[in-house]
Amino acid sequence: MRNSDGGGENPNKFSFSSPLSLDSRFSQTLRNVQGCTRLLKGRSFPGKVLITRRSDPLEQSVSPSPSNDRRFSDGDVDHGEQADRMAEDDLRNRTSRNAMSSVNHANSSTTGSENIAKEIEKTPMGARATDSARLMKFTKELSGTNVVLEKLRELAWSGVPPYLRPNVWRLLLGYAPSNSDRREGVLRRKRLEYLDCVAQHYDIPDTERTDEEINMLRQIAVDCPRTVPDVSFFQQVEVQKSLERILYIWAIRHPASGYVQGINDVATPFFVVFLSEYLEGSITTWSMADLSPERISNVEADCYWCLSKLLDGMQDHYIFAQPGIQRLVFKLKELVRRIDEPVSKHVEDQGLEFLQFAFRWFNCLLIREIPFHLVTRLWDTYLAEGDALPDFLVYIAASFLLTWSDELRKLDFQELVMFLQHVPTRNWTHVELEMVLSRAYMWHTMFNNSPSHLAG
Repeated sequence: MRNSDGGGENPNKFSFSSPLSLDSRFSQTLRNVQGCTRLLKGRSFPGKVLITRRSDPLEQSVSPSPSNDRRFSDGDVDHGEQADRMAEDDLRNRTSRNAMSSVNHANSSTTGSENIAKEIEKTPMGARATDSARLMKFTKELSGTNVVLEKLRELAWSGVPPYLRPNVWRLLLGYAPSNSDRREGVLRRKRLEYLDCVAQHYDIPDTERTDEEINMLRQIAVDCPRTVPDVSFFQQVEVQKSLERILYIWAIRHPASGYVQGINDVATPFFVVFLSEYLEGSITTWSMADLSPERISNVEADCYWCLSKLLDGMQDHYIFAQPGIQRLVFKLKELVRRIDEPVSKHVEDQGLEFLQFAFRWFNCLLIREIPFHLVTRLWDTYLAEGDALPDFLVYIAASFLLTWSDELRKLDFQELVMFLQHVPTRNWTHVELEMVLSRAYMWHTMFNNSPSHLAG
């Protein structure tokens, strides 16, 4: 895989040496789905997987799995973020003393020791991410001299506590070294390298740019104000200028693709997560004016390098004609045909091509399709998948689409187009997202190692 950033170290490359434990992950997924079937009012999953409602009442939470101790409660559905805040309070009371030393160690390479209570209050999080046992597993993995990435990936797949997310994402992407002794020096060097790129390529007059570079910068400047339009934070001028710098430097240093619309969306989760190290409370209250130029530069640099690491694994998604995305759309069509033939046949009979709706899903990694407050949770799983992410995206997209299996079969062509361009996810919580991921994992387990199932 080509690394067009040059001068970077191969050990920082976004790669994974071994898959997660199949048995533990499958067991985990079945438990999660069993816990969520009560939300489906007796409906079975479309296609081959049939999971019916339990006749006996469930306990308050699903028994924790060996892998991640994930659990769901009625509060996740009925009270949304209120339940998340209650879970935070419970976690803070139970684990703050144990987690203090480990969190300080994990943050030492970037921000130094901080108060854990303030960290936890930064972002609402669901009960599965705030489970005390999982928190202790995270802090144990992050507190060692050398982080065992395989264990960290397995934990991260099911969600990362928000105050640990910046460090975990840097590690999963290979931007930060797993060795804690090297981490601070590497991050300092990479941040300075980004600053040099800004001075060399961005902070110059247009007379020193080529016509192609001028047009590219103008397109980026047009797209940045359109990025996440329903979140007011992204309408701040300084936010848009930061995104503009990040995207322009990325495009200049990746000439094979240059800037492609959609990459602006892909940069936003990184930007928000790394800002969360410096800004507290809800994103709706954040202001870039509260940050020093040095901190803004650090956030931009971390965002740039992590974006580069992620897209290095999906380069053919953004080159001319975007063949990588077209390939994923074709695989999605075949997978849906095998999982839910009635939906597949109805879409075909109505003359709707999968490319008409799924291209945007893959191009923007579903960021435009779900509420923004759920995006970082989705990306925990994305980054835990690593080099296998493009393949797993097909299963996530199939699970996402077939969430509305019954509804889709009732719609004509025009109604299908409108529905799939504006999927009804506005009121989604972590529960609906976990269901999508659980189904995706099960179908991936069933079909991915049996290619004959996807043969014509």
